[in-house]
Amino acid sequence: MFWAYMLRCSDGTYYTGHTDDLDARVGAHHSGAVAGYTASRLPVELVWSQEFGERHEALAAELRIKGWSRAKKEALIMGDWDRLSFLARPPSERRGSASLANAPRLRSGRTDDEPALTSVRPEPVEGQSRAKPRLKDETNKPVIVLVRPQLGENIGKAARAMLNFGLTEMRLVAPRDGWPNPSAGPAAAGADIVLDQAQVFDTTAEAVADCQHVYATTVRKRGVTKPVVGADGAARLIHGEPGRHAVLFGPERSGLETEDVALARHILTVPINPEFGSLNLAQAVILAAYEWSRIGREQAQSDLVQPTADEELLPPAPQEELDGLIEHLESMLAPKGYFLPPDREEATRRTLRSVLTKAGWNHLEVRTLRGVLSSLGRPDKG
Repeated sequence: MFWAYMLRCSDGTYYTGHTDDLDARVGAHHSGAVAGYTASRLPVELVWSQEFGERHEALAAELRIKGWSRAKKEALIMGDWDRLSFLARPPSERRGSASLANAPRLRSGRTDDEPALTSVRPEPVEGQSRAKPRLKDETNKPVIVLVRPQLGENIGKAARAMLNFGLTEMRLVAPRDGWPNPSAGPAAAGADIVLDQAQVFDTTAEAVADCQHVYATTVRKRGVTKPVVGADGAARLIHGEPGRHAVLFGPERSGLETEDVALARHILTVPINPEFGSLNLAQAVILAAYEWSRIGREQAQSDLVQPTADEELLPPAPQEELDGLIEHLESMLAPKGYFLPPDREEATRRTLRSVLTKAGWNHLEVRTLRGVLSSLGRPDKG
């Protein structure tokens, strides 16, 4: 058997994964042996798990749930299928009755802004099979990540741009004026659902830890060699490649830093006037959101079907697993003097990360490579 599972971390955020040994995996999270997201948010608590007969089913459930809002995750934890169904509806269909007063409530009687009770492996309600919960596939909806945004008005305008084209998941990395920001609401012009669900992270790496595909919007390569795609090319990748996708947008004044771009698999840019290359934050977001929407409509009209061979391919590993591999390799190379001289260490580490990021290894391949490194690090048998 295989399991998809969800943990609640000490900071109130949720982590979703899948495994073939639930007890061992949760124990590893508890002990901090799983490097990355949960290790820095201990203690963690198992709040939901689901059995599946095949690994690909557990993986598909993990990837779907990762893209859900906090409210949907908590409805799943509570086994509140009526509320889960309500929250899965498009925002336009919910708008008439989407206030917290009218929305279906959690069975405990609380609303979204109150903590949910912990319920591990909840029992199904009458007529609902726990074995195969109906999960709406939202993995082709990109996460919009605003890195160190400066003005609340621009965050609000970006939210407005997103919702116009059906995107609702916004993540903020170290917003300059904190969060929530009173200036964001009026500028959002009604896109409150985006602002209400926005998540805040300390670093860009944490914001994209659960994403397999990351796109950095920039007009300058900043010394990092990455495949370059346009907004339409990125949209086709988002609709065509399995896994979670995130699009990074930098602060208004300076754009993304080299360290941010280094996390991405692709650089996203558009043809622009070489004598005046200046888009504001909301304009940049709306370009990416519009192309995602347009390509989605185009593909739906053409009734494209993904070939069976592609369905058998596992998506690239989440960013946190790739980070663990890179840290593992760096820890073995440092004692050997690989990063000398010191004045070249930062550039060498960045080049190494770029090489390892390009491959797009899935989680099984990453684990295999870490096993190889562990084997090489053990003393030779005499």
